[in-house]
Amino acid sequence: MSKTLRLSEKWFHRGLWLVAFLFAWFLTGLGSTLVGDLPKVEQTRSLEDFMDPQRTPVLKASIQAAERSAEEAQAELDQAQLKLQTARADNRAARETFDNWLATRSVTQRSEQDGEVLQRTRELDGLRQAERAAFSMVERQQQAALNARQAQERAQSELQGLQNEARGAFVQAQRAQELRVFGYRLALTLPLLVLAGYLFKKHRNGASWPFVWGFIFFALFAFFVELVPYLPSYGGYVRYTVGIVLTVVAGRYAIQALQRYLERQKLAEAQPVQTRQRELDYDQAQARMAKNICPGCERTVEMKDGKTDFCPHCGLCLFDRCGHCSTRKNAFARYCFACGTSAKAPAVDASAN
Repeated sequence: MSKTLRLSEKWFHRGLWLVAFLFAWFLTGLGSTLVGDLPKVEQTRSLEDFMDPQRTPVLKASIQAAERSAEEAQAELDQAQLKLQTARADNRAARETFDNWLATRSVTQRSEQDGEVLQRTRELDGLRQAERAAFSMVERQQQAALNARQAQERAQSELQGLQNEARGAFVQAQRAQELRVFGYRLALTLPLLVLAGYLFKKHRNGASWPFVWGFIFFALFAFFVELVPYLPSYGGYVRYTVGIVLTVVAGRYAIQALQRYLERQKLAEAQPVQTRQRELDYDQAQARMAKNICPGCERTVEMKDGKTDFCPHCGLCLFDRCGHCSTRKNAFARYCFACGTSAKAPAVDASAN
């Protein structure tokens, strides 16, 4: 149809479609913000809300205390192991020195050094005791760290048991909340879709059609983009069922629309040719003629051979003769392209000239 429109009319038409898309875009932005904020009407609940309110804080405190004890025991264990390494090194060095000294004394056999032997032996005993004390400290810190880890594991295990017991109720509550939020979204978007269907049926070709189409685009986006992703699944049954219902509704509408269209075409083709010729829209007829389609029955007709003047399917006149210059012209043209005479002007008898 765009080929038959005036240049200014084409740009105005495009501008009106731009208005429709802008209107739909702003409505979509507002709708997306509103739909996104709908979950805020529900209080967000966590798994902890369904656990034992008295035992849970105690277990968490026990876990935190055990973690602190384990960290402190590990720090003390590191210090004790460092002291043990130092004591072992000191004992090993003193033992090597004493062994070397004994080897030297066995060669000299000096009796005045017997007292020094006893003194060095006592020093070695002291170093061995220090090493043993350091080792005992390491063992105590290892035991403390082990006790702290075991206490933490017991508390975590008990806390995990409480979480497992509460998980079923939490999942049910979460699912119920999702259904309520989905209900809010459905209550918001479904009336928009119904209103869009009404506007499409009654007002899509009215004077305010840009706003009507903008609202239709917005309603379709709000329902199929903003709502469908939040549709509960339940293993896919709900989604597929909703898809089947929507497909059946759309299919029935398309079938009924096709049947109504065919009935209208049959009634139109049953009318006299002159009546059908007058009732056809000028722009629509010109657009169909440009595509080699009969404006009356909408069937394909070969119009470029220069011979076909009538539709072979419904008998509608497609080409006639100008009443002034007898040039073959489009039967739906308002003026002759050869002489510019109006198609409504009375025929002129050529013999009179």
